[in-house]
Amino acid sequence: MTQTTTTQSLDLAALGKAYGDGAVLPTQLIEMLYSRIAAHPDPNVWISLLPQTEVMAEAQRLEALSSDKAAALPLYGIPFAVKDNIDVAGMPTTVGCPDFAYTPEKSATVVEKLLSAGALLIGKTNLDQFATGLVGTRSPYGPVSNPFNPAYISGGSSSGSAVAVASGLVSFALGTDTAGSGRVPAGYTNIVGLKPTRGLISAAGVFPACRTLDCVSIFALTVDDASAVLRVCEGDDPADAYSRMRPAYATLTEEAIRVHPRSSAAPFRFGIPQPHQLEFFENSEYAQLYVEGLTLLEKLGGERVEIDFAPLTAVANLLYEGPWVAERYAAVKEFFDARPDAFLPIIRSILEKAKTYSAADAFSAQYRLEALRREVAPLWASIDILVLPTAGTIYTIAEVQADPLALNSNLGRYTNFANLLDMCALALPNGFEAGGLPAGLTLLAPTFAEERLLGIGRDFQRRRGLPLGATGQIFPF
Repeated sequence: MTQTTTTQSLDLAALGKAYGDGAVLPTQLIEMLYSRIAAHPDPNVWISLLPQTEVMAEAQRLEALSSDKAAALPLYGIPFAVKDNIDVAGMPTTVGCPDFAYTPEKSATVVEKLLSAGALLIGKTNLDQFATGLVGTRSPYGPVSNPFNPAYISGGSSSGSAVAVASGLVSFALGTDTAGSGRVPAGYTNIVGLKPTRGLISAAGVFPACRTLDCVSIFALTVDDASAVLRVCEGDDPADAYSRMRPAYATLTEEAIRVHPRSSAAPFRFGIPQPHQLEFFENSEYAQLYVEGLTLLEKLGGERVEIDFAPLTAVANLLYEGPWVAERYAAVKEFFDARPDAFLPIIRSILEKAKTYSAADAFSAQYRLEALRREVAPLWASIDILVLPTAGTIYTIAEVQADPLALNSNLGRYTNFANLLDMCALALPNGFEAGGLPAGLTLLAPTFAEERLLGIGRDFQRRRGLPLGATGQIFPF
């Protein structure tokens, strides 16, 4: 098991305390982080880094602020990274394809919000090309290896963002999630992955995979950190036609999460698939860790309720076996038709298939989705959250490269339906196999129910008591 032992924890509470006590300055932190990045064993985590001098200049600006102005910045001096399908002014956006790269003049709305809150951008991270995949190996910049064992995958498509957080190179990172890309890498790297309600975080300045389904996601070391970042990021944006504002009834404050009635202070009902509907692909250790996670939820006041998972599986199958894959082609149509050679073979084969779907196919799939949506809706009358493995198993990089389609599909079994059904989701660390590889547990809830997930997830992470990512640092109780 490969772990990075660090001296300064990057979780927001620890870093905020260090700043407040004067134990570290933003400039000192940046110097330390660039040394960590240089020493990190996997250079494939990053596609591009901001020059250290540029980040240091911004850190110096923060240090020069008055105490009142500094205190008004909720993410003062907090280092972060963004997946390289998210625009940063003056930095190339590659989407994992060098020949496609462009340099935007304006940053994505979500990046602007984070910078305005005092966060320090470090760089842009690797991803499965055009955010198509759940494995983290489909990149011309090289596969991103698992920080616990470099022979294994880190998950994708937001591979670099997850590993950067898990390795203590940044405090949090932005990913995107269309089919599970903000959750699977979190499960494989022992960190938190939050996929908010669609449109809650603006996608303006984010290169689309499937525009109607895409979500900006958050990777963090703790649930508290993810919720703090979400509060900064969320909000309606006229520049994004799919943007939505949180309704007044769906409060999201630190206090509301802490005392939410469906936390450890009161009972809640959680749904799980029927035993024959669970699939761990012969990974008995992942199966046992899932059972352990369910047992802990019961100790937190949860009541286990078996549900029929079949309608959710049917929805999941629509994502890659139906015409939504044509939306991926639509995002890159002109470039793909002109330069198919610029795409990795596996991505090219997926997009070629996408071209075969007709408008009639798209409408038929929409009709099927709406029928399944009605079938799924009654679930929420009997449960408060749905609890699933983040992934049923994990594979080596070599295994995925030998069988890229089937194994990628296996990783989406518990994720692919969420965006189609407009659910929010929270991936949590859930223990380790005997060989040291992490496993994850995911909580899901209806639209705008992030408060519910974060409240229960906060209690779960505290009671699970696992170290932070691959840093070797103890969870901050």
